[in-house]
Amino acid sequence: MQPTVLLIDDNAVQAATRQTILKRAGYFVIPALNPQRALEQFRANEFPAVIDLVITDHIMPGMTGAEFVRELRTFAPALPVLVISGMEEAEEEYADLNVNFRLKPLLPDNLLASVHRLINPGDGNEKRDIA
Repeated sequence: MQPTVLLIDDNAVQAATRQTILKRAGYFVIPALNPQRALEQFRANEFPAVIDLVITDHIMPGMTGAEFVRELRTFAPALPVLVISGMEEAEEEYADLNVNFRLKPLLPDNLLASVHRLINPGDGNEKRDIA
């Protein structure tokens, strides 16, 4: 069974690029442009598969990635989350939220290594992440 990644990014071009990279690597990707809607879908169990990993942007209209993760943690405290941001200082907003934070630009190999490590912790098969 393919691991399922929920990809939240209001930038359709970046979302499509990451979706293509992840799909080619064998992941089932569910794209979402709106973090509020993604939370509603989580609560209503509307996704077509169990989510193994969430990838979110930091700056989005209506809700930051940190606000999204804070809300997500109220009902999914252990779900792996990868935050990708162009703002280094944003990492502070994720303290104590149990996320993996990466800076843009995130090269495809580094994206895939981070995703693999989060979905398969400790299997020893991940590539070295040079972020």
